[in-house]
Amino acid sequence: MVKAIVGANWGDEGKGKITDMLGQEADIVVRYQGGSNAGHTIINEYGKFALHLLPSGVFYKHTTSIIGNGVALNIPYLVKEIKSLEDRGVPTPKILVSDRAQIMMPYHILFDQYEEERLGGKSFGSTKSGIAPFYSDKYAKIGFQVSELFDDELLKEKIGRVCEMKNIILEHMYHKPMIDTEELFQTLIEYRNMVEPYVYDVAAYLYEAIKAGKNILLEGQLGALKDPDFGIYPMVTSSSTLAAYGAIGAGIPPYEIKSIVTVVKAYSSAVGAGEFVSEIFGEEADELRRRGGDGGEYGATTGRPRRMGWFDAVASRYGCRMQGATEVALTVLDPIGYLDTLPICVGYEIDGVVSKDFPTTVKLAKAKPVYENLPGWKTDIRGIRNYLELPENCRKYIEFIEKELGVPITMVSNGPGRNDIILR
Repeated sequence: MVKAIVGANWGDEGKGKITDMLGQEADIVVRYQGGSNAGHTIINEYGKFALHLLPSGVFYKHTTSIIGNGVALNIPYLVKEIKSLEDRGVPTPKILVSDRAQIMMPYHILFDQYEEERLGGKSFGSTKSGIAPFYSDKYAKIGFQVSELFDDELLKEKIGRVCEMKNIILEHMYHKPMIDTEELFQTLIEYRNMVEPYVYDVAAYLYEAIKAGKNILLEGQLGALKDPDFGIYPMVTSSSTLAAYGAIGAGIPPYEIKSIVTVVKAYSSAVGAGEFVSEIFGEEADELRRRGGDGGEYGATTGRPRRMGWFDAVASRYGCRMQGATEVALTVLDPIGYLDTLPICVGYEIDGVVSKDFPTTVKLAKAKPVYENLPGWKTDIRGIRNYLELPENCRKYIEFIEKELGVPITMVSNGPGRNDIILR
């Protein structure tokens, strides 16, 4: 059975913890898109970890962790991440890397930095991990596939061809040093040696695994509102963040994805630029940021303070719909217990008309939030494992959200640990 776990919002919904929990039942966990530009925070018996490229299944002895063909594969980063786990006493995970995955090149990261510099105040708020240049090259068909590392002649010829183009841009547009093709060839040979032990025909492996009835978990990065097609374009990521892309990014048939767990946060937060209708500022935002997440709301990759907001039912419902949510995990409910009143954004007012549908970015820029206020519960809910033991106002908040989403909330997370979860 194939289950996907994805985010409904701007990313950062607490997917890492839920994936880690669902990983207990999984035989295989697959990362199917994105790169090392976003992180999942996981807290378990080995300590606290921020994973960037590795799937959250790496902490279990019984799982195989897969880097799918849809991932932006930063090879030195992958090796460093595996080693950092081993250094902290985690048993060496079983990892397979798709022979069709494409490689994050050293110049992708440079181009990302140069472009953000060039754009100045008009920048996209990139994490400067090379993601946009990587995917641009993939779709311009000048990217490098893992399988190409194993043919020296092909590699040399392609490096020459690609660098001819890159060097013109480096010299004339960015006024930066040009790429030395021989040096790049040597770097890619090093990459080959690093990745060789993990390379596999992952699509064939998954085909057999599905036939054998294995439990497969597809792990998405970021959330629906960062999708290049259905998110807040252009302030989005460069790979699809939707569960539907899991079939492509892992190499399995779409009809095999039977269950889509969509993670929704009990309030809103976002990293990076872009429209954010229910955003709050000043002391109100600082207070929520300090109390939120685990140890505060700061990006797992960048350390940047996250932008804060009240729960946005319009955006979350849309996110669940675009993900095809079959069930919802509602996360980080515990930090908002201090509030007297909990505002929920139930509509967007655009040009004097209130809508419950999430619009395109052009209209989103004009949207003003329409709030409904619910009473707070003013008590600590950590440690509670039974839904009926939650304070009445807390249950009312969950049930109001569930009604707005139109999808059953089957899990409620009320703490950072693996077992801080209420199953409904």
